[in-house]
This record gives sequence, structure tokens and C-alpha cells, in this order.
Amino acid sequence: MPQEGKFFELFNAHAEQVVLGSEALVALLSVRNDSDEDAATQCKAIDVIEHRADEITHETMRQLHKSFITPLDREEIHQLITSLDNILDLIQDVAHTVTLYNVRHITTEAINLSEITRSCCERVRTAVTLLPSMDNGPEILKVCHEIDQLESAADREMRGAMSRLFREEPDVRELIKFKAIYELLETITDRCEDVANIIEGIVLENS
Repeated sequence: MPQEGKFFELFNAHAEQVVLGSEALVALLSVRNDSDEDAATQCKAIDVIEHRADEITHETMRQLHKSFITPLDREEIHQLITSLDNILDLIQDVAHTVTLYNVRHITTEAINLSEITRSCCERVRTAVTLLPSMDNGPEILKVCHEIDQLESAADREMRGAMSRLFREEPDVRELIKFKAIYELLETITDRCEDVANIIEGIVLENS
């Protein structure tokens, strides 16, 4: 494929930030039961990662406007980088919700959901890394299928978490907090699935 604009390098750089953000989110939720200082450190790390990703997105758009030849359809490039950015925006939303709501403890279900989102993000990075060569088409589609399966697993985890929350949480304020956190975590996997769908479309169109 044509390499003008270094779009694949930019995709890879962004996907790496997505994974770093998901790792920091797991760390944030894991340390939330320990100390406010550790949680603040992880939240700040996510803000820094999200800012780096924004810069990559802006550079991609700049390259898109100045490049005469692009390796993929211009709309596909725009959709892919925007969808990658949406993942990190949601990761940042979870981090801010946890800190702004002053959540003092994290449930096992929230940690489980964060780990599923990390697995989704890792597979997003894998699919993006394979994208420059359509010879990788079958492997890319396999990874996209794994993302779909993880999104379904997140749905099941969230339904179980919600059921337990409404059965066992007597404090309405805590219920509202965790409902929001569970929904945001599950939505991260939805955004990963959006990326997988875009990549599947690219592979099917170009293979």
C-alpha cells in the first residue's frame, strides 16, 4: 500500500496510547482501595496519555489534509483515528468519574470489567499493527472476532454487576456511582468493537 503520510505509524502510535491508558485504568482501580495519592498518580497518567493521543489524532488529520495519495480511503482514515480516540476519551471519563465521585472502594466487578477492557485494547493494538499488509487479512479478522467476543463478555459481566448492585447495595449514592462506572467501562468495549468493525471493513474492501 502507498505509504505517503505515515498513517500506519500514526495509527500504531495511537493504538499504543490506548493500551497504556487501559493499563493505567486497571492500575487506578486496583490502587483505589489503597491510597488517594496512588489513585491521583494513575489518574494524572491517564490525562497525559489522553493528551498524547489527541496530538496524534491532530497530526493524522493534518497529514490527511496535505496528502495527495493515502493508503486507505480518506473516510476510513478519519473513522479509524476518531474511533481510536473515542476509546481513550472513555478511559479518561472512567478515571475522572472515580475521582470526582470520590469512590472510596472498588468492587471486584469493576476490576473485572477494567481487565476485559484492557484485553480489548490490546487486541485493538494488534489489529492496527497488522493493518499495513492485506496479507494479514485472515489474522486481522481473527483478532477482530476476539474483540467481539470480549465485548460480549463485558456485557455479561456488566449485567451480573448491575444485578448484584441493585440487590445488595443499600446506599443509593453508591448505587448511582457504580452504575455509572459499570456503564462507562462496558462502553469502552463497545468503542473497541467499533474499531474492529472499521478494520474488518477495510480488510474486506482491500483483500
